[in-house]
Amino acid sequence: MRLPILLMIIFLLLNGVVDYYLYKLIKYKGKNKIWAKSYALFSIIVAIAIVGIISLPRRTGSDDTLYFIMYGLVSYFSIYLPKYVYIIIDLIAKIPLLFRRKRWKYISRLGIIVAIIAFISMWWGVYNRNNIEEKYVDVEIIALPKAFDGYRIAQISDLHVGSYNKDTTFVAKLVERLNLLNVDAVVFTGDIVNRNSAELLPFVKTLSRIKTKDGVFSVLGNHDYGDYSDWESDSAKQANMQLMYDLQKQMNWRLLLNEYITIFRDKDSIAVIGVENLGDPPFKNYGSLEKADSLIDRSITKILLSHNPAHWDQQIKDDKEINIALTLSGHTHAMQMELFGISPAVFRYKHWGGLYIDSLQQKLYVNTGVGTVAMPMRIGATPEITILTLRANK
Repeated sequence: MRLPILLMIIFLLLNGVVDYYLYKLIKYKGKNKIWAKSYALFSIIVAIAIVGIISLPRRTGSDDTLYFIMYGLVSYFSIYLPKYVYIIIDLIAKIPLLFRRKRWKYISRLGIIVAIIAFISMWWGVYNRNNIEEKYVDVEIIALPKAFDGYRIAQISDLHVGSYNKDTTFVAKLVERLNLLNVDAVVFTGDIVNRNSAELLPFVKTLSRIKTKDGVFSVLGNHDYGDYSDWESDSAKQANMQLMYDLQKQMNWRLLLNEYITIFRDKDSIAVIGVENLGDPPFKNYGSLEKADSLIDRSITKILLSHNPAHWDQQIKDDKEINIALTLSGHTHAMQMELFGISPAVFRYKHWGGLYIDSLQQKLYVNTGVGTVAMPMRIGATPEITILTLRANK
């Protein structure tokens, strides 16, 4: 039995226990049993629906199918998360029964309120995925060339354009916001699609409108290699990658494939390095920092674009031989949930969002992305444009 199927069965069984608990509660409290029977029927219909949604082909299905799956999942969890929340609180309210005392009714009522808040929060997260937040960060860099003091870079990451189902409205809004910033360069740190390069086709014209002084520089993320689709042959997968290269060229983006580009200001210069995806399992490694960095003058200020922040931990942090002043990453999405500066992503990634500094004053900035994957929602973790201003460390 495949693990995903086993997990689905366990999950459905847990949901069955939750629904049975609520069914008994409704039956006990309600004078008319029709409410309990209606709830039971509704729960059965929802269970059948989620089995159908999960069974749809995610790797081979159309973009419309994936779009339906995403909204089906968020609808399903918006129903069941509040149920779990309520039952946990209601069980707490029953603790006095163990000591032959009356249960805490006020806590049960509080559970209803919290469950309603959980439901509203889920759908607020769906709305919030279309908001855009600008974060301004000053980055002090040792030995930054004088001409680059005040150089401004806008970073975006994790667009996952397939999640918009060919609707360019949000992406057009993003491009408009970027152009109003009038920055020196824009960098994109990977995951422009979900499963295949064709998802990018409806967005090429819109994304080609980004205007900067020095251009748009990009790297690939784990979703950009076609590893989340099933291909009829190796040549078909290779053609998918060629399409990715061609489309980025059509957008006038400079895709950096284990290579670097030098940016000049008067007689000064900095190097922007781009590596293909590197990081931690289960994500495949395609990149080589050694290949990208081998021909760069050791004295030049280096900025690295690397999709997965785990790469910084593995190869760059506290390594004086590497000597990369600033690394820009994405990938984490802050798990599309952040409240009061806290995200569940911290349990997966030590560096999941914001600016980090090692003992050598090398910096990492992790952008929490602008798009969504799996479920089209962002509870907190608002779509982010980061405006990084380079400052000479005096």
